[in-house]
Amino acid sequence: MATSRHPAFFGYGSLVNRATHDHAPARPATLAGWRRVWRQTRLRPFAFLSAEAAPGRIDGLLAAVPGNDWAALDRREAAYLRRPLATGDFAAPPGWSARVEIYTIDPAHQTADHHPILLSYLDVVVQGFLREFGEDGVGRFFATTAGWTAIHDDRAAPLYPRHQPLTKAERALTEAHLSALGLPVIRP
Repeated sequence: MATSRHPAFFGYGSLVNRATHDHAPARPATLAGWRRVWRQTRLRPFAFLSAEAAPGRIDGLLAAVPGNDWAALDRREAAYLRRPLATGDFAAPPGWSARVEIYTIDPAHQTADHHPILLSYLDVVVQGFLREFGEDGVGRFFATTAGWTAIHDDRAAPLYPRHQPLTKAERALTEAHLSALGLPVIRP
């Protein structure tokens, strides 16, 4: 029986959290030759999570885009450029993946300003990594992400449009990692 092949994306931040999208099939994956980095842009006063080619490996989620229907995903990721990845960058690309693409912040939008990271956004990312990779995966997320800056605590009134309900344990896990990084927290 032939398997349908679809283009796919590699999500390394909020797209790891399956509660924020309905792309399937999907599976955890590790991408070689890349790192995650917080980027500042002119588009909003909060940092975006991006990825860039660099030595190392990052965990994420490979998910199909059936019918080559990128429109909704491209709208969601409007601040980013979509670019192809070599499937050889993955240990074992899934049989259903025809090609893999990744979203990275458009350099035309970048600025040297120092914007804080939305806690509601980070919570979604951490929740996704916890569900896909467990607590060790959350630790790898924090260890393989560069450009950390102050945290804007918006949990009481989330600004991130795809925020998710969190358990007490999920909140505590994020807080423990942030405390270890010693990042300042801005409370509105």
